[in-house]
Amino acid sequence: MIASKIPATVITGFLGAGKTTLIRHMLANAKGKRIALIINEFGDLGVDGDVLKGCGDEVCSEDDIVELTNGCICCTVADDFIPTMEKLLARDNRPDHIVIETSGLALPQPLVAAFNWPGIKTQVTVDGVVTVVDSAAVAAGRFADDHGKLDAQRLADQGLDHESPLEELFEDQLTAADLIVLNKTDLISAADLEGVRAGIAGHLTRKPIFIEARQGEVAPEVLLGLGVGTEDDIGNRKSHHEREHEAGEDHDHNHDEFESFVVSFGPVNDPAAFAEGLKSVIVSHDILRLKGFADIAGKPMRMVVQAVGNRIDTHFDRPWSKAETRETRLVVIGLHDIDQAAISAELTALAG
Repeated sequence: MIASKIPATVITGFLGAGKTTLIRHMLANAKGKRIALIINEFGDLGVDGDVLKGCGDEVCSEDDIVELTNGCICCTVADDFIPTMEKLLARDNRPDHIVIETSGLALPQPLVAAFNWPGIKTQVTVDGVVTVVDSAAVAAGRFADDHGKLDAQRLADQGLDHESPLEELFEDQLTAADLIVLNKTDLISAADLEGVRAGIAGHLTRKPIFIEARQGEVAPEVLLGLGVGTEDDIGNRKSHHEREHEAGEDHDHNHDEFESFVVSFGPVNDPAAFAEGLKSVIVSHDILRLKGFADIAGKPMRMVVQAVGNRIDTHFDRPWSKAETRETRLVVIGLHDIDQAAISAELTALAG
């Protein structure tokens, strides 16, 4: 029965871990396997989907890419994900494999559980959950489960009266994993990498597979074909929300702790100075993630901007089309008290 089902791989991971880069590499090396992509983003600008639509390969045409931008996929399973899956399954040219990229803020568990939905369970199985980890960020302690450090922050900041929701999200994504990709290993030492691996493994009761990667370069044969059937093991991968609910605690999963907004402005005169200026804006406002496209004055191609922490990646991906408006548009994601007006003004000023 499982052999006749379409396998689906869920790729999750925190903001900026490298999920989209990993998928691009997978598509470029798929060797003819027809792959359908379902992409969920937090924010109004579909950056990841637009980048992936440039795959330009018979294994993944633009018709095979579906973007869900109405909210976090774990909160809109019935409204968005189930109808999307039903449409894919109703197609005459059904895919060989389905890959789902979740938002960096999503809980994988509700999504995996949705594969037990009548009409889907008989046709699709979760081949595996792949969690991508930004090893450099974890090595720096940004998402480490360090209660002593949090207590010290509370003493230093009277406004910090709760544990960071990032901790729970990160742990839940790891708890759901069948395969953990320790990405960006080129940015840290071997000793730090081993510390990241040991720290993550020490928090897990299950024993997922660990692999190391740089720049998301993982062979498709490793990512696809795990054959786990994760939906049948969902009871062993409970999220914080599920465990606290079972314990009788009132704990709703929502994204009120996070805020995202889009900043739009005109052409950028100096791309190098612009990228450097982004670092100071990100650090001063503690921006979790910044991504989008920049219109560079005098250049026929648009520039992709991807930032997590103070690491900025920019590259030109394709020429601007005649049908689109040339402008710089950036999605900013941060915690709920982020200063939208100040950030918008500072980013706009960087255009020069």
